[in-house]
Amino acid sequence: MYDTSDFRNGLKIELDNVPFEIVEFLHVKPGKGGAFVRTKMKNMQTGAVLSKTFRAGEKVEKPELQDRHMQFLYTQGEDLMLMDLDSYEQIPVPVTKLGDKRFFMKEDMEIDVLFYKGEAISIELPIFVELEISHTDPGLRGDTASGGSKPATVETGAVIQVPLFISEGEMVRIDTRTGEYITRVKK
Repeated sequence: MYDTSDFRNGLKIELDNVPFEIVEFLHVKPGKGGAFVRTKMKNMQTGAVLSKTFRAGEKVEKPELQDRHMQFLYTQGEDLMLMDLDSYEQIPVPVTKLGDKRFFMKEDMEIDVLFYKGEAISIELPIFVELEISHTDPGLRGDTASGGSKPATVETGAVIQVPLFISEGEMVRIDTRTGEYITRVKK
């Protein structure tokens, strides 16, 4: 059990059998009446944001979360097949649970998966991934690193903005948190 005095950004709590992550909180002590804590929480299953006020000292449940290191094997229909690196158990996870993160996943990539009561609810990718450019318009003579940018499709299907000098077949490093091009990588 957590007390409202334990609240901090990133704390994971459970309300009505649903896991939430605290995004913002504010302890308020009005001149008249009891203190309270105003929070903004993100539903970890749906991503919806909820505002809720708790009385000071109110208790909330600690969710049954489990973090497992897994490997992405392949896509099968609408599911991604993941393998637990400790037990070698293979688990299908619906593509819809991952959102845009799935566009940065390569086969054999190691990821961290968060489970709530045995169900995968979110994944954590490495901060940087190296992917090959599969399609982009050709650069023009005189294009420089400080010039503009153009759209490029990487091998996993994600479309990112890259500098004009990047061409097809080159490897690039991408920040998975923002989806931004970082640098060109030598093969």
